[in-house]
Amino acid sequence: MDKARGQRGFTLIEMAIVLVIIGIILGAVLKGQELINNAKVKRLYNQYREILAATYTYYDKYGKYPGDDNTASSRWSAVTPGDSDGLIDGFNLVCTSGLNTETCQAWWHMRLANIISGPTTADGTRNPANIYGGNIGIGYTTVHNLTAMYIGFDNVPYDVCQAIDTQYDDGVYNTGSIRGRAPYTNGVSDLYFKL
Repeated sequence: MDKARGQRGFTLIEMAIVLVIIGIILGAVLKGQELINNAKVKRLYNQYREILAATYTYYDKYGKYPGDDNTASSRWSAVTPGDSDGLIDGFNLVCTSGLNTETCQAWWHMRLANIISGPTTADGTRNPANIYGGNIGIGYTTVHNLTAMYIGFDNVPYDVCQAIDTQYDDGVYNTGSIRGRAPYTNGVSDLYFKL
């Protein structure tokens, strides 16, 4: 019994201080996670702007869209020239090595022109990846009854799609110049920006 009297526990003030410290640490962790998420949202939008700038840089340099360029094979061997109709025909989010469609050749044309980074071999037709691990696509397609040239991103979290659409367009998945494949409700979606 004498041993029990000599033991001392935490006072209420000490417990309160510990709880306040834990709260501050948790708040910092949550705020840090929010900053990371916001940075990734901004990075995705910046990727769109980079691809848009690359596409128009190619157009300014050669007078044709990448992939649609019918003179590309005169500059670089082993590339497939486009039909020069003013459209990057097709839209593909999964371009494999050596695929000859205009939408996949666009990546190779821009890489060979040193406008974007990546392989300059037959693997140059592969899509670049977006910040969320999905692919980036470019081309002429229809998204919710609007046929146009788009830059598309697949495998994007729905809340990111909603945030970008709300911040830079009308916030509705099936109208405006930014469109989602499906309503921004859960899971992941594809996000399309009109070129």
